[in-house]
Amino acid sequence: MDVAPPDYDRRVGDLRRVGAHPDHWYPLAWSRELKPGRPLAVRFAGEPIVLVRPANGPVFALEDRCAHRQVPLSKGLVEGTAIRCCYHGWTYDGSGRCIDVPYLGKDKLPNGVRSYPCREVEGLILVFPGNPARAEKVPFPALGSVADKRYKTRRFGREVACHYSFMHENLMDMNHQFLHRKQMGRMRPRFVGQSQGDDWMEAKYTFARTEGKQPFGEAAIFGERRASGKATADKDIMTIRTEYPYQTLRIRTSDDTPVMDLWIAYVPLDREQRRNRTFGLLSVRRPKYPVLLDLAWPLLVMFTERIFKEDREIVEVEQAAHDAQGADWNQEVFPAIRNLRALLMSCGQQ
Repeated sequence: MDVAPPDYDRRVGDLRRVGAHPDHWYPLAWSRELKPGRPLAVRFAGEPIVLVRPANGPVFALEDRCAHRQVPLSKGLVEGTAIRCCYHGWTYDGSGRCIDVPYLGKDKLPNGVRSYPCREVEGLILVFPGNPARAEKVPFPALGSVADKRYKTRRFGREVACHYSFMHENLMDMNHQFLHRKQMGRMRPRFVGQSQGDDWMEAKYTFARTEGKQPFGEAAIFGERRASGKATADKDIMTIRTEYPYQTLRIRTSDDTPVMDLWIAYVPLDREQRRNRTFGLLSVRRPKYPVLLDLAWPLLVMFTERIFKEDREIVEVEQAAHDAQGADWNQEVFPAIRNLRALLMSCGQQ
């Protein structure tokens, strides 16, 4: 017998069918992935885009289709500050203008291809896939503390087989710490408030460890080993913020020292937006003796990878449940996540 989804979800709509709004700056590749003279094929919500790093000049982004026969420009050759299609040699500059067809005169050149506003900052290549006329008006994202020399930053990310909204909800809802009990011990999150605006919302938490010992990887974040118990319970403040379409997570200790700053973006890859690529910048404040963080860094990487692996697996299971049921049947009761869902719905592309 068919049963209707919960009233709340029917009233709000199916968030998992709301597209990420393209009128924002999205990271589409790490700088290290784009080699000089070797074009790189990337995607945003099913749209093929080619990134090009010429020998001289800035990186540029074009529609990954030659205007002639629609074959991928990413299979072509980078020559000077332009890219030449591998098929008939049609050539395009960074603005997408066709500047050469070997068998036509210069006065007979056809139309070019779409270009995208593109910027390379702090090891990321960001593209504005929406209306290019809006690119200068839309704020460029603040990338956490990556540029602050007082922090050591880890760049991470991979493809995840789920809608981007599951990622926002997973990070925002610290009640899911039970999932990580093998990695972190038993943690009791305490929700201490939320606030929001037209395109953002944030939630704040404190934590107490009720079982188990502090992992070495977590100790690397705080710069010390902490004993379990009341002495350190509910002392640190974790603030998680979705400022559409990005997320941040910041931890401050009881003396207001910012010890960790995470900036993260989820980029939809396929047209149905059932798969996304995560780009994260995890910055940890260097202790009084910075070498201690360098020595502990491999433990921090192992610790965070295990946490991210568990999160990735669970959101992919959530996506599979949605697909099997054919609709969003989530019965959400946590006010912060209900507000987050409404925010993602209003800011997204329906």
